[in-house]
Amino acid sequence: MNKERNADTAFFGQPRGLSTLFFTEMWERFSYYGMRAILLFYMYYAVTKGGLGMNQTTAASIMSIYGSLVYLSGVVGGWLSDRVWGSRRTVFIGGVLIMFGHIALSLPFGISALYVSIALIVVGTGLLKPNVSEMVGGLYSPEDQRRDSGFSMFVFGINLGAAVAPWAVPWAANGFGLNLFHGEMNFHAGFSLTAIGMFFGLVQYVIGGRKYLSKDSLYPEDPIEKDDLRPVIIWTIVGVVAVVIILGLLAAMGQLNITNIITLITIVAIALPIWYFVMMLNSKKVTKTEKSRVVAYIPLFIAAVIFWAIEESGSVVLALFAEQRTVLHIGSWHFAAANFQTLNPLFIMILTPVFVSLWDHWKNQPSAPGKFAAGLVFAGLSYAFMALPALIHGTTAGRVSPFWLVGSWFIVEIGEMLISPIGLAVTTRLAPNAFKSQMMSMWFLADAAGQAVNAQIVKYYSSSTEVPYFLTIGLVSIVFGVILMFFVKKIHGLMGGVD
Repeated sequence: MNKERNADTAFFGQPRGLSTLFFTEMWERFSYYGMRAILLFYMYYAVTKGGLGMNQTTAASIMSIYGSLVYLSGVVGGWLSDRVWGSRRTVFIGGVLIMFGHIALSLPFGISALYVSIALIVVGTGLLKPNVSEMVGGLYSPEDQRRDSGFSMFVFGINLGAAVAPWAVPWAANGFGLNLFHGEMNFHAGFSLTAIGMFFGLVQYVIGGRKYLSKDSLYPEDPIEKDDLRPVIIWTIVGVVAVVIILGLLAAMGQLNITNIITLITIVAIALPIWYFVMMLNSKKVTKTEKSRVVAYIPLFIAAVIFWAIEESGSVVLALFAEQRTVLHIGSWHFAAANFQTLNPLFIMILTPVFVSLWDHWKNQPSAPGKFAAGLVFAGLSYAFMALPALIHGTTAGRVSPFWLVGSWFIVEIGEMLISPIGLAVTTRLAPNAFKSQMMSMWFLADAAGQAVNAQIVKYYSSSTEVPYFLTIGLVSIVFGVILMFFVKKIHGLMGGVD
């Protein structure tokens, strides 16, 4: 079996199944990032401009908590794949839900369609995203040397979809360059394109999956037994009842509104990783050395939360800056505010080979905590950089050069190169044997917690407060990064020989 897998080189020297997963994830990211590129504007644009007419602050908070929910749902998606459906079926169900979520947005049913869409896409992405990555690993035998290059190609597909979408979807929403909507935005046309993109992904996934994906992916890795199923059902019911009671109490007090629901989700997103840490540190299954490694992971986790709060603000705060404070043309070339969302994946594709080469050739490179500290400083500098336009020109001087946003995104992506891939690697290495899967979930919970924090602090952003907003958050990141530098040796010592 391993010989057959190693002999399959049909997709640029990689297994043919990689093409199926490559394009599935490419189209899924196209649909997700295309939707995110215009969703904020759809929520707060006036109804006369094709939007929902929401309060801008509420719209920004929804965008942030939306991203948090996506990463929270991945924990459930991984469990359902491992214990119930198997990865191939889980990914398919997730893709179908995502497609219907985009279809809901493409229909003119107002705010109710928005919330239905959020629910469908959150659940669908939680089912699809973690399990597609797991299936990529399943294409290779343990000794296959192509694994790393295969994952690199897969990640390229992710960023390719994410880079193209912020151009294609706003173009559709603006009438495909044909002025079909007489200069007005038709957001539903843009969302229709994201639904079509996910449909394409599903079609090639089903056709290619039958031919090129292992039959093992049809079955769960660790099927749940009847005896284990009972407590899961009980705790699920308890959780649902608890949520209903909390919502009922809020309704009885006249406090059931989107702001309070966002606050509740924020509390869950922050409390969940704390619970995980307490559980692992008190577990009898975790050895003394492993507990030391978990303790070492805590400051890295906090650093990741701060970093993701800044990095994930690109589709929220920086999107608002692009729309309200940025000159949207260079010479005679005009573009949309949503197009700036392409900078994140574009810089990742440019910088990744640079940093791969750097780590391959730098003999005395910093340890993981040192890289995290430097990454936080870069993230903070990207926000401090965004305070400069207003400091130089004032907040009432009108619009500023688009290159401020380009520079900020470039700086923060340097930080991402120092934190994101390093964080994935160190998470697997510091994980206790009894909690390897849960520890991987912790890494994604850092992103969820960061975006949940963002949902609260974004309320303080406006064009008039951009200087204190960017400087305060930027300084928090820089200061924590500098403090982390002083504890690099201590943290590295707690890592128990892990580099």
